[in-house]
Amino acid sequence: MIFFAYIGFDAVSTAAQEARNPQRDMPIGILGSLAICTIIFILMTGVLTGIMKYTNLSVLIPLRLPSMPQARAIAVLRPFIKLGAIAGLSSVVLVLLMAQPRVFFSMARDGLLPAAFARVHPRFKTPYIPTILTGCVAVMVSGIFPSNILGELVSIGTLLAFVIVCIGVLVLRYRHPEIPRVFRTPWVRSSP
Repeated sequence: MIFFAYIGFDAVSTAAQEARNPQRDMPIGILGSLAICTIIFILMTGVLTGIMKYTNLSVLIPLRLPSMPQARAIAVLRPFIKLGAIAGLSSVVLVLLMAQPRVFFSMARDGLLPAAFARVHPRFKTPYIPTILTGCVAVMVSGIFPSNILGELVSIGTLLAFVIVCIGVLVLRYRHPEIPRVFRTPWVRSSP
């Protein structure tokens, strides 16, 4: 379930083509959001372990926290906790609905999907066909499956996407060492 927390960070990279200076802005965006979220996670963990014993915590604790007996002493915070859980889940959904159409858009420009996915709305300058399609699929899937199964499926999908990208980077490194690589990783050989 931990991969659910990393969904937004890889979604930042899908907006690279819309950034003015992606070589500078993408690392700042990814590392900055990672630092902010790490601080928030640490603070939330500190609060939760202050409320109850750590062995009683689970993945879905923010959704159940307002109704737990240990949390009754902090009834004042109950609405804020509920609001935070709703905002967190909503932001994940919105980030996915922003990122997935851009992935389809890039795939269509590369010829991997039909050209209709590469159409840009004349007024909003966004890929509107994949946005509508992604939204409709998300609505249907969220209406069919319970949230705990959806969370597990999204985590499995995120892990799979990370594995595929890592394998793809290694394959490109060995099959096409001549490709210019703008981003450098410390302690990794530049070519085989």
